[in-house]
Amino acid sequence: MFFSSDHPSEVIRRWQDDYTRFRRDLHAHPELGFEEHRTAQRISERLTALGIEHHTGIGKTGIVAVIHGLEASPHSIGLRADMDALSMQEEGDRPHASTVPDRMHGCGHDGHATMLLACAHYLQETRRFAGTVYLIFQPAEEGRGGGKAMMADGLFERFPVERLFALHNWPGLPLGKVAVSPGPVMAACDYITIDIEGHGGHSALPHLTVDPVLVAGHIIVAAQSIVARNISPFDHAVVSLCGVQAGNMDAENVIPRTARLVGTVRAFRAETQERIEARLRELVTSVASAFGARATLRYNRIDPATINDAQQARFAACVAAQLFGEENVVHDLEPSMGSEDFSYMLQKKPGAYLRIGQDGGGEQDGFVLHNSRYDFNDAAIPYGAGLLAGLVEAGLPLSGIRD
Repeated sequence: MFFSSDHPSEVIRRWQDDYTRFRRDLHAHPELGFEEHRTAQRISERLTALGIEHHTGIGKTGIVAVIHGLEASPHSIGLRADMDALSMQEEGDRPHASTVPDRMHGCGHDGHATMLLACAHYLQETRRFAGTVYLIFQPAEEGRGGGKAMMADGLFERFPVERLFALHNWPGLPLGKVAVSPGPVMAACDYITIDIEGHGGHSALPHLTVDPVLVAGHIIVAAQSIVARNISPFDHAVVSLCGVQAGNMDAENVIPRTARLVGTVRAFRAETQERIEARLRELVTSVASAFGARATLRYNRIDPATINDAQQARFAACVAAQLFGEENVVHDLEPSMGSEDFSYMLQKKPGAYLRIGQDGGGEQDGFVLHNSRYDFNDAAIPYGAGLLAGLVEAGLPLSGIRD
């Protein structure tokens, strides 16, 4: 239907060893958001070697590559991949393990950037499309606002994308499978910080103190009632308090004066976020007050929900079926409560966020995203890069192969 020559994934598979080495080099040298200087340099060097026009320093460390098809056309497509790593210590003894303490590519962004680069290689060599493709290498996806930074830096004004696509590797989904559906795909993410102030003292005299650790425990338990008793069971939301900081571990007999809780709220609907924020503020204040303490909540909206445009999701599913077979397209993979700042771009342009199979019988199987032993499956590179290239060839067809 769409493709008149060699299958994009099969062409890219010829370069498998090269791009595997490239991906593993990125994995061994992870960088946090807005610090991806080496990563951006390596990508820029490869784009230069391929003769691809590209622009650096967009949104601090972002890159946009530009490739024109064989035929001129006013139409364009954007493809986006993230580049940043996580602040976590990698475990395991793989040869390409992180060389940077407390830094790890634990979400596969090294693989995403590599797939987009391999796609650029293919599109530059073949140019079997009409119009322009913009390849967006985005920094700081992990909660640091890289997507917003690129947009604030004139991303869509300088590179007039009509529609755009991104993909994420997905542990648990078999290699060669693609999941795409209209509507919500990833949840909104809000960060919460709760500061509790009590009155410290001796652990043998707790009646003379206002114990913030005790208050923190009650807030943690009470917060779990918000979703259970305030949100419809037909809606989706999660409140997770993930960190507690209080006292001194070397001072077993000292009740501290302050405590802090941190966590996240996940939801798909703005109304649900607002309801949770309001209830959390009431709960934090009232629980602390009941114990004679004071507590304040800082509630920061980080990423909105990632919502696929229905038409673009159907288009992407059709392309995936043409490339890999309808039996390998999953239309009903449940939305994830994880978040994704590609959501900001989808608020401005129609597009879709796809998930591609990661599990393939290798040693990385069984480890979820953000696990200290996770690793991207290099066998997925031709599938992901081929899918991205296929979206371009199908979405910007040459006049001779249009339906």
